[in-house]
Amino acid sequence: MGKRSPRRSALRTSLRWLGFALAGVFTLLLLLQLWYFAHVLWYKYFNPESTAFMHEQWSALREKNPDARLQHQWIAYGKISRHLKNAVIAAEDANFTEHDGVDWDAIEAAYESNLRKGKIMRGGSTITMQLAKNLFLSGSRSYFRKAQELVITFMIEAVMDKQRILEIYLNVAEWGVGVFGCEAGARHYFKVSAAQLGPVQASRMAAMLPRPRFYDVNRGSRYLERRSAMILRGMGSVEAP
Repeated sequence: MGKRSPRRSALRTSLRWLGFALAGVFTLLLLLQLWYFAHVLWYKYFNPESTAFMHEQWSALREKNPDARLQHQWIAYGKISRHLKNAVIAAEDANFTEHDGVDWDAIEAAYESNLRKGKIMRGGSTITMQLAKNLFLSGSRSYFRKAQELVITFMIEAVMDKQRILEIYLNVAEWGVGVFGCEAGARHYFKVSAAQLGPVQASRMAAMLPRPRFYDVNRGSRYLERRSAMILRGMGSVEAP
């Protein structure tokens, strides 16, 4: 038999190492998904004390003020004003109780709207998708991050019922500069508990969700007023779980 050529041996060695590298990457990705899934299972029964998004914003605030603290206080689902539950669903995800985590019709509508306007104005994210991002991911945008968001979204929907999903979302969503959760948000803006929010207050809080830090310092925004009125009108057509 003839000797194996050095070029062929080098190619086989390279392919072997490439296989090892791909197997390593696959193993790391699998372990990462198991880590996410384990946390989703935990959060089905236990309340998260903080989220990835909270850590990100806390770090940003500490760059300007080393003593910065977040405002956050958990409130049980049964105590949250039904007006706020309905307002958030009407504003963020009208089909929340019907879809499996992804509202494909909303995504298609958002894509067509953005295409007409020539820029990204709508995202089509559901409450579950936003929860996945808030709990585990950052505010950065990339195809990998979006794909990971979808995977976590399906994990959450498979493990939790809609009431638990909404409970966690309302308790971890950002509602202002360093303000997280509806209880802290209600006290920050209206000096009352989230249990005491009326329809007008609830619609205004829901209207702030897409840009909470902006509206925190621009509370007189005319768009915020119009958006709040629109949500208030739509609250009667949805029903929280």
